Amino acid sequence: MKTDQIILLLPYQKPFLFVDGIDAISEKGISGHYTFKEDESFYQGHFKGNPITPGVILTECMAQIGLVCLGIYLLKNELKEESKPQIALTSYQMDFYLPVLPNEKVTVISEKEVFRFNKLKCKVKMHNEKGELVARGLISGMMKSTNT
Repeated sequence: MKTDQIILLLPYQKPFLFVDGIDAISEKGISGHYTFKEDESFYQGHFKGNPITPGVILTECMAQIGLVCLGIYLLKNELKEESKPQIALTSYQMDFYLPVLPNEKVTVISEKEVFRFNKLKCKVKMHNEKGELVARGLISGMMKSTNT
């Protein structure tokens, strides 16, 4: 499965799509990136005169790349071209270290811990363009093909 096909299978669209590209993917993990554009709607109120990407949005970006894209890849043998996977976030635990500002590109790196009975659990990290650790944590979710 090609990386552009994975992105097309994501159940998100703008303005709630936080994946620009997938840099590497395997059965063990994934890395991908996203640039937070300065015109994103959440910057209007978070915070006045000092826009910073909300932690919940950083978590969503990490989940979309680190859990959902990887889950689609792991389900590749079950998916047909027209099918969309069903995804439900079941738990997450995040620690944040640095802010992400408008027009900043981040890279998400995810390592699969377990994928069993359609439950995927991953260790995720987010780095800024300088390679500094922005956030890290654990994300789990249930993944299923609409074919099953």
